Amino acid sequence: MPLAELLKTIETHFDIHFTYLDQAIEGKTVYLPDIDNTPLEKVLNDLSAQTNLDFINIDQKSIVISIRSNPFSDLIVQRLEEVVILNYLTQGISKKNDGKISIENDKFGILPGLTEPDVLQSIQALPGVLSADETASNINVRGGTPDQNLMLWDGIRMYQSGHFFGLVSAYNPYLTNKVDVSKNGTSAKYGDGVSSVIDIQQPNALDQDFKAGAGFNLLSAGGFSKIPISKKTELQVAARRSITDLVYTPTYDQYRKRSFEDSDLISGQSNNSYSGNETFYFYDVSAKLLYDATPSDQFRVNLASINNKLEYDESLINGATVETLNSNLAQKNLAAGIQYLKYWSRTITTTAQVYLSDYSLDATNVNLLDGFILDQQNKVKDMGLKLNITNHIDSNLKLHSGYQFNEVSVINSEALANLTYTNYNRHIGRNHAIYGEAEFTSENQNTYARIGLRINYMNKLGEIFTEPRIAVSHKFDNTFRLEFLAELKSQTISQNIGLQHDFLGIENKRWVLSDGDLVPIIESKQASIGIYYDKNKLLLGAETFIKDVRGITSGGQGFRNQYQFVDAVGSYQTKGIDLLANRQFGKFGSWVSYSYSVNDYRFETLNNGHAFPNNVEFRHSATIACTYSPDPFKIALGINYRSGIPYTKPSVNQPNEVAIEYEQPNAEHLSEYLRIDISMTYQFAISKRAKGIFGTSIWNVFNRNNILGRHYILNNENDIVSITHRALGITPNMSFRVLF
Repeated sequence: MPLAELLKTIETHFDIHFTYLDQAIEGKTVYLPDIDNTPLEKVLNDLSAQTNLDFINIDQKSIVISIRSNPFSDLIVQRLEEVVILNYLTQGISKKNDGKISIENDKFGILPGLTEPDVLQSIQALPGVLSADETASNINVRGGTPDQNLMLWDGIRMYQSGHFFGLVSAYNPYLTNKVDVSKNGTSAKYGDGVSSVIDIQQPNALDQDFKAGAGFNLLSAGGFSKIPISKKTELQVAARRSITDLVYTPTYDQYRKRSFEDSDLISGQSNNSYSGNETFYFYDVSAKLLYDATPSDQFRVNLASINNKLEYDESLINGATVETLNSNLAQKNLAAGIQYLKYWSRTITTTAQVYLSDYSLDATNVNLLDGFILDQQNKVKDMGLKLNITNHIDSNLKLHSGYQFNEVSVINSEALANLTYTNYNRHIGRNHAIYGEAEFTSENQNTYARIGLRINYMNKLGEIFTEPRIAVSHKFDNTFRLEFLAELKSQTISQNIGLQHDFLGIENKRWVLSDGDLVPIIESKQASIGIYYDKNKLLLGAETFIKDVRGITSGGQGFRNQYQFVDAVGSYQTKGIDLLANRQFGKFGSWVSYSYSVNDYRFETLNNGHAFPNNVEFRHSATIACTYSPDPFKIALGINYRSGIPYTKPSVNQPNEVAIEYEQPNAEHLSEYLRIDISMTYQFAISKRAKGIFGTSIWNVFNRNNILGRHYILNNENDIVSITHRALGITPNMSFRVLF
C-alpha cells in the first residue's frame, strides 16, 4: 500500500506524529505490517528496510523521517514547524504553532464554489478574511484594505495578484506548493503589510520525478510541468491563458457584467456614441530553475509574468459619418529573483536573494463625445536584496537574523492629448531593515515562543521604526491550546483610489509612495488572544483581537460621498472576535465560522473629528460549509452570510444644484449579503500514470441579487441618480484536467 496512507494509520494506532518532506515519501509503497501485534520499533525498522528511509525518534510522540541517501540527514538535525491543528477547515489547511495558517495545494480537498484550487479564494474561507467587492485578489483582513496585505511570491513582493481585474487569482495553483497566511504576530523577517502577510511558495526541493498536467475551465486553459534535467537540476514551468477572446461562455458573461458594469465600456454609451469590438484576455507564465551545485549549495531562479489586456472601439455618429477610435488597458507584473542557500555546518545556514518586481498599469481612454483622449500610467519598480542567517542552537532553540534593502520607484502620469495637458510625478524610496528573532520550543513541545525585533530605516524621510513581534502558544493538555500574538508594523507604499473614469473605470487604484506629508507612512499595532479545543476530530476555536492602523489617507479608502474629493489623514480601529467550529468524521467534514467586528474611521478634519463606520465594516459575517468525499468524488456545499456594507445617503433637501448634499457618513447599511455555492469533482484513472479530474461548480446557486456598494451622482439634468454595484449572479463553471 502507499506509504503515505500507512503512516496515517500508524499515527492513529500508536498515538504518534510523523514529520517529513512530502518528496521523501512520495510514490513509495510498502508491504503492510501487522501493526496490531508488532511493537512500534519493529514496525519502523521494517519500513526503514523497505524504503531506504531513516525514522528518527525526537521524543516519545514525534518521529522525523529523512532520506538516508541525503548527506544532510546526518549533518543537520532541526525541529520543523509543528502542526497544531490538522484539517483546520478542510483537508490541506492546517494551523502552525506560531499562529499562521498553511494551505498545501497537493493535499488540498475541496471548497464550495471552486472546481479547482484557487490560491486567493481559499484564503477567504478563513475566519476574519473576506473580500468586500467579492473578488479573489482584493482581500480584506480584519477590516484592512487590500493594499495593506504583503503579497509574496517566492519572497518577491507582487503588486498585481488577480486576473479579470481581481476576479481570478493570478497564481497557478498546480505549481504552488503552499501558502502561509499570517493575520498577526508575523515573523520579523517580513516588512510592510500592516494587515497580513500572504506568502506563496513554489516547490523548492528536487524530487527527480517528471510531473505534468494540462486542462481547462470555462475561463482559461493551461498546463504545468516539473522536468528533471539532471540529478542536480530541475525546471518547473507553468502557463495559463484565458479563452475569453475565443469562446463566449456563461462564466465569462457573468464575470464581464461584474467587472465592466460601471466602466466606460458600458456606461459611456449614448444615442450618438457606442462601444464595440471588445477584446479581453489574460495570461500568466512562471518558471523556476532549481540547481543543487553541491549538497550544501543550492541555487534557485524564479521568473513570473502576469498580464491583463482589454481593448475596444469607441464610435461617434456624426450625421452620415461614424468616427471610431480605440480605447485600451494593459496591466502586468513581471517578477524575477535569484536565491542562494548555503549550509555551513550542522547548525548554521544562510540565504541570499536579489529580486525585481516590475508592475505597470497603462490605459488610453477615448471620449469622442466630449472630445478628449486621456492617457494614464501607474508604474512600480521594486528592486531588493535579502540576507538571512539561521543558527540552530539545538533542537529546541533557533536564532534568525538578517538584513534587507529595497528601492521602490513609483510613477504616476496622465496626459490629455488634444489639450496639451500633462501631469507626471516620480517618487523613489530606499529602505533598510535589520532584524533578529528567537524561536523556542519546550522539550515536551507544549510551549512555543517566537520573539523578534525589526528596525526599519526610511532613507528618503530619515525616519526609523522599531517593530517588536511576538507569537506564543501553550498546550495545557492534549486538547486545549492558548495563543497570544502581537506586532507593530509600518508600510511605505499604498494604493490611492482615483476618479471613476481613471483607467477606464475598471482598475482605478494606483500605487503611491509615502512622502511624509499628504501620504504618510502607515503604522499599525495589533494584538490577539485565542483558545482552541481539538479532540476526536472536533475543533473549537475563539480568537479576540484589536488592531489600530494610523496614517491612512481618505484617497485610499474609496469614499464616494462628501469626502470623495477631500484630502485627509486619519486612522481606523478594528476590534472583534473570530469563532470556528469544525467537525470531521469519516468522509464527511463540516465547519461553521463567525466573525463579529466593529471597524471605525477617525479623521480629525472629517465628520468634526468624530468616529464613523469604515467603508469595509462587516459587523457580522458567517460561513457554514460541509464536504463529503466518497472516492472518487468530492462534494462541497457552502453558505456565506455577512451584514450589509455602510454607505451614505443624500440629504432630503438639496440646496446646491451642482453638488450633492449628504447625510452623516456611512450612517446607512446595504441589505444583507447571502450566497450559496456548490461544487463537485470526480477523479478517475486514464492509465497507470495518468489520471483525469472533472469538476463542476455553481457560484450563487439561487441567483440572489447581492449588492456590494451604492453611491450617487448628478446626471446632465442635475438629478440625483443612484448607482448600485452588484455581485456575481448565478455563475456556473466546469473544468477538466489531466495529470501525469
